[in-house]
Amino acid sequence: MLQASRQAPHLVAQLVPSPPTLEVDATLKALLAEGYVGDVLAVELAATRQPSFIDRDAPLHWRQDVARSGHNILNMGIWYEAMMRWLPPARRVSAMARIAVPRRRDETGAEREVKVPDHVDILATLAGSAVAHLRFSAVTALGPANEVWIFGSDGTLRLEADAKRLSGARRGDKELREIPIPAERRVGWRVEEEFINAVRGREKVSHTTFEDGVRYMEFTDAVAKSLAEGRTVDVAAL
Repeated sequence: MLQASRQAPHLVAQLVPSPPTLEVDATLKALLAEGYVGDVLAVELAATRQPSFIDRDAPLHWRQDVARSGHNILNMGIWYEAMMRWLPPARRVSAMARIAVPRRRDETGAEREVKVPDHVDILATLAGSAVAHLRFSAVTALGPANEVWIFGSDGTLRLEADAKRLSGARRGDKELREIPIPAERRVGWRVEEEFINAVRGREKVSHTTFEDGVRYMEFTDAVAKSLAEGRTVDVAAL
């Protein structure tokens, strides 16, 4: 798809964007660009909140079927895509995972081996040398809400993803304080409008390019390779 789009640069190419952070992306990106945290040193991202304990008798979900879901695990890819809007892409990854229920029945009633993990922890080195810890899980019943922490040399930012709320603190502060998000920056979902406007020449696509999609797939492939081979893996460069 990327190659075809490059052969026809006069045509508009866009992927459906990851939605969880659209309302905070512009503010978060601006804060980092302005040096709010200084040099980014470490990132903690957890997308794990589950309302109940794992159902061992539930049928095979399409996300648990590697033939349909590919190398993506749970909501790993959609969150990595969002993270790339504010931070550089990953360069190296090391992953460990757990399949809680090894076999489930599909829609025909046949028992199938589950190959997509129910929980994965990823350590990644980002371009620019920051270290990221990413956790995606379907087994953390009643656990904490989805959130992202960005720790820097001069400040800290926290994204409460479910509440779409940002807070932060800088050197000298004693606690985090909520950071207001201006209404004009809390854009939210407008993918259809953006695509139509791009076709009509009124704006350029900002979410999500085919290059972003390839980086997403490079990351998911690297995580899968790390899990299969039990080692740290370099993420292919676009």
